[in-house]
Amino acid sequence: MRRGFRRIPLPRTLRAQLTTGMVVLLAVACLAVGITTVLALEGFLVRRLDQQLTASDGRFAASLEHEARPDADNMPDTRGQSEGTFGARLLNGSIDAAAVVTDEADADVRLTTADRQTLEHLPVDGDAHSRRLSALGAYRLTAVRGDDGDVLVTGLPLHSVEETVHRLEGVEAAVFAAALVVTGILGALWVRVSLRPLRRVTSTAVNVAERPLASGQVAMPEPVPAGDPRTEVGQVATAVNRMLGHVGDALERRQASEERLRHFAADASHELRTPVANIRGHAELALRTTSPVPAEVRRALDRIQSESERMSRLVDDLLLLARIDAGHALSRSRVDLTRLVLDATDDARAAGPDHRWRLDLPEESVTAEGDEHRLHQAVGNLLANARTHTPAGTEVTVRLTAGDSRVRLTVTDDGPGIGEDLLPEVFGRFVRADHGRSRTTGSTGLGLAIVHAVVTAHGGTVDVESRPGRTVFTMTLPTPPGDAPRTPG
Repeated sequence: MRRGFRRIPLPRTLRAQLTTGMVVLLAVACLAVGITTVLALEGFLVRRLDQQLTASDGRFAASLEHEARPDADNMPDTRGQSEGTFGARLLNGSIDAAAVVTDEADADVRLTTADRQTLEHLPVDGDAHSRRLSALGAYRLTAVRGDDGDVLVTGLPLHSVEETVHRLEGVEAAVFAAALVVTGILGALWVRVSLRPLRRVTSTAVNVAERPLASGQVAMPEPVPAGDPRTEVGQVATAVNRMLGHVGDALERRQASEERLRHFAADASHELRTPVANIRGHAELALRTTSPVPAEVRRALDRIQSESERMSRLVDDLLLLARIDAGHALSRSRVDLTRLVLDATDDARAAGPDHRWRLDLPEESVTAEGDEHRLHQAVGNLLANARTHTPAGTEVTVRLTAGDSRVRLTVTDDGPGIGEDLLPEVFGRFVRADHGRSRTTGSTGLGLAIVHAVVTAHGGTVDVESRPGRTVFTMTLPTPPGDAPRTPG
C-alpha cells in the first residue's frame, strides 16, 4: 500500500538536530512574516482601489446610458477615467454595452459568454467584488442601479495590485532564503562551538569503552573538563567524572585482589611442590620394599602415590597459569608443528587405545614460532580432553592446516558433545563436565584453561563448537609478519 513511500531521513546527531531545528523554526517564522506582509499589503492596495472605485461614482458606466435628453451623467467630457477602467450597462438582466478606457479613450469590449454570466450575476449592492474576466483579467467590480432602471457596472483592474504583491513575494523569497542560508551556516558553527564540551565527554566515554576492562590492569583516561556546573553539559561532565572515579577505584581494587590471588597461587604452588614430591618419593620407596606388606597397607600406598601424582600435576598447572597471568615471557623458537602433532597423537593413542585416532596433515611440514614445550602441552591437553570425556570407540580426528599467515589445528570427535550450559565456560578454571563425578581419573579441571592461556600468550585464539555427535576444538596461531608457515630448512 506504501510501496512508493520513502521515509524522510531525519538528522541523527544532536548537532544536526539543533541546527536543523533552528533553521526550520526560522523558516516557519519567515513564512509567517511573508504571508502576513503579503496579505496586509494586498488588503491595503485593494482597499485603495476600492476607494478609487467609489470615488469614480460609476461615471464611466453611466456615460454608456442612451437617454433621450443628455444630462451631466452622460456628457462625453465626464468619461475622463484612468486607463483600464471598465464599464458595462445591463438592461433587463443582459449586457447592453461594455467598454474599457485605453489611452484616454474608450473602446468596446468583446465579452465571452462566461464574462457575460459573471457580470449578470454580480450583486447589485454598491460593494466592490473581485472577478476575473477572460477578456481583460482580474478586476474589482461594483454594480449600482441607473436612472433608466438599468444596472451600471464599473471596475478597476487588479493588475497593478498583483504585480506589486508578486514583486514583494519575490523580494521576500530572496531575502528569507539568504537569511536561512546564513543562519544555517552560522548556527552550525555556533552549535559546534557550544557542543565542544559534550564532544569531549563523548570522546572520553568512547575511550573508556574501547579499553579492555574485563581483565588486567586498566589505566583510566583523564577527567573531562567539567565547565560550568549550572549548564546541562557541565552537569553531564561532572557525572561522567564521578563515574570514572568509581570505575577506576573498582578496577584498582579488582586488580589488587587478582594480584594477591595470583601471588598466593604462585607461592602456594611453589611451596607445595617440595612436600608433594617428598610424599610421592616416600610412597614409591615404601612400595619397593621386599618385606611382607599387608594388602590394605599396599592399597593405601598405591592411593597415596596416585593422589600425590595428581597433586603434582595440579600444582604444576597452577604454577604455570600463575606465571602466564603474571606476564612471564614464553620462550621463542622455531617449532615444527607437524612433528609436535605426531608426537602428541602417538602419546594419546598409547593412553587411549580404545579410541580411533586419525591424522590429517599437509604434505609439507608446518612451522611456527613459539614455546615448543607449552604448545606441546596445549595440544596434548586437547587430545586428553577428547579421550577423557568420550566413550570407547570414539573417533578423534586431528587436522593441521596452514595459510593466510595463520596456522590452524582442529581436534574433532564424534562423542556425545558438550552441554549448552557448560559450553560458554568450558575454558574456565576448574570447570568439569560432571561436577559430582569422582576425581579418580586424574583430571584437575585445568586442562582447557591451560590451552586457552598458552594459545592467548602466543597471540592466538581457541574456540569450540559442539553438538551431539560432533565437537570441534579449533586452535589458531599467528605467524610473524612476512613469515608464512613453511617447511623447516
